[in-house]
Amino acid sequence: MLTRRRFIRITAATTASALLPLSRAQAADSAIKPALWQGVALGSGAELRLYHPNPAVAQSLIKRSIDEVSRLEKVFSLYRDDSQIKQLNRTGSLKNPSPDLLAVLSQSRYVHQLTQGAFDPTVQSLWNLYAEWFSKHPNSKTPPPHLAAAVKHIGLQHVQFSNSEVRFTQPQMGITLNGIAQGYITDRVTQLLEKAGLAHAIVDLGELRHLDPQHQHPGQASVRDPKNEKGTLFQIPLDNQALATSGGYGTHFDQAGQFTHLFNPKTGGSSPRYQSISVRANQAALADALSTAFAVSSESVIQNAVKQRGDIKAWVIALDGKVKTYG
Repeated sequence: MLTRRRFIRITAATTASALLPLSRAQAADSAIKPALWQGVALGSGAELRLYHPNPAVAQSLIKRSIDEVSRLEKVFSLYRDDSQIKQLNRTGSLKNPSPDLLAVLSQSRYVHQLTQGAFDPTVQSLWNLYAEWFSKHPNSKTPPPHLAAAVKHIGLQHVQFSNSEVRFTQPQMGITLNGIAQGYITDRVTQLLEKAGLAHAIVDLGELRHLDPQHQHPGQASVRDPKNEKGTLFQIPLDNQALATSGGYGTHFDQAGQFTHLFNPKTGGSSPRYQSISVRANQAALADALSTAFAVSSESVIQNAVKQRGDIKAWVIALDGKVKTYG
């Protein structure tokens, strides 16, 4: 079973490696060879591609970007025992939370409201429940027992946060910000690069961000065919925008693939509603959270959320393979 972080990168299958300037002549004329970094961030493969005429400056910016990722991992990572998220899940409260954690919780609350509750990061208890059940019953054709009881401990309204403390108001709660933190970290690194004067970069830290504030290097990203890991269904143009993709086909708990990591916070169910969802937005955090939420949302919820935001466009691959576009 793939980890949740690894899955998100796979679903966006071509991500940075397929995002190329539409006009290769522009890159050739400027004679700028991108500085490339490939490594691990947030438990999975990551990539930075920076276009700067001075290679030394580009390498310096890569180091600063990696340092920023490391700093934020200490806040959001579920893989580090010393992260703030892990501490919160262990004790149910966290004193003096990081401003970054508070920022992501605030964004989570906004997307929770925008999607009528479909985005809810307090589903970590469901992840634990499914993982434990299917580790013991890998061929089960039914979800874990006691889902209704587990759902009672889910709800972003049960998370209180302020500058002094984050606290769960219900017992047996757990939070995961994997459905938005990758995007937030991608945005933070992109902001760092832009403030340093970089005019062109591709940031892939689980979610994809195309940096091109002067709109001189339009790009495009390919969306993989959910039925074929090496296949591509369509391409999405990016112009200084972010893209996130979610789907259930890459990470599932059971052998048959009927139960995925994408949970409905209202029912506890995890059967796929669509093959995949891709969302383009101006910020990676928003695209990340919405792709997660839309994966368990009705078409009317998707339509309503997109209408409220002029910077959002969504591509939905239905279970029958048909592609619908919203926005």
